[in-house]
Amino acid sequence: MRHSRLWTWHIIAGIIILTLLGLHMLIMHLEALTPKALNPAGGEAVDWANVVARGKMVFFMITYILLLGAALYHGLYGLNTIVGELNIRPGLKRCCAAVLTLMGVGLFILGSWAAVAARTAAMKM
Repeated sequence: MRHSRLWTWHIIAGIIILTLLGLHMLIMHLEALTPKALNPAGGEAVDWANVVARGKMVFFMITYILLLGAALYHGLYGLNTIVGELNIRPGLKRCCAAVLTLMGVGLFILGSWAAVAARTAAMKM
């Protein structure tokens, strides 16, 4: 039961990644189709005015954190599954799972802090 629930979250994380990366492709590479609200200064998506404008939006901070969490869970759960299929002792498997969990939580905290700090910096501009 536990593994099927974790696997379901793995699939949901993949769908979130697919959706948010699709949004990224729309905003960054298909300027003609991008809504004005997501590229407020017009022109290229990488123009500084657009970068700062997107940095001020709470929507982007939330999507960055959501993408970070989904990508970390999806990748580290997949890696843990691969490690679990190896022919190693159960204690070593648990140790690897603990290390991957701690890494994931640490990277999520660091990345979330960076997203909030970027928005804070953009708000000062």
